[in-house]
Amino acid sequence: MTRVLIADDNDDFREMLHSYLELHGGFAVEAVVDLPQALAAIRAGGPYDMVLLDLSMPGMNGLTGLKEAADANGGRPVALMSGLVPDHLLDQLVAAGGAGFLSKAQLAGSAIPAIRAMIAGDTHFPSGTISSSTAGGTNGEPASESEIRLSPRERQVLTAICAGYGNRDIADQLNLREPTIKLHVKMICSKLRARNRTHAAMIAREEGLC
Repeated sequence: MTRVLIADDNDDFREMLHSYLELHGGFAVEAVVDLPQALAAIRAGGPYDMVLLDLSMPGMNGLTGLKEAADANGGRPVALMSGLVPDHLLDQLVAAGGAGFLSKAQLAGSAIPAIRAMIAGDTHFPSGTISSSTAGGTNGEPASESEIRLSPRERQVLTAICAGYGNRDIADQLNLREPTIKLHVKMICSKLRARNRTHAAMIAREEGLC
């Protein structure tokens, strides 16, 4: 069973999310109240398939706590949660080892698919919050290879795009649904600052991504 660790110092929210993920997601969920307890839980019983950390709980110190948890969790995904989406942190989150960011305001409708996507190797950000470091340069030019941060799944899709496969063929190859592939293609184009999939393939070849 998929194991999820929640760390949040808000008792009501922590208990609500714990119950929601177990009831509707079928996850085995553990919950703690701060970063030191989260790190202790990971070291004692980890790695977890997914770790969710409240951004403002005791011990976090911004992205320092995220990096500590990501290192402790042995490469398995770790994501941040907050009521507000801080754009200045999104630019640095992936570099710090984060798998994504969950807005507490949107959790009811997106938590379970977002968690499953991150476990599968994708990154997740609330809609409309693609950060500048993952979306390319600020002047509209394609991002350089050092600026482009694609998830493992996005790299698989991009490789297939470069090989000339359509969405349906890619879906069959990766055992995913075609709408899911369309979402990956949209995110890839956003990250590469590409006009369409053909342009994305051109940029990927120029940057040595496929």
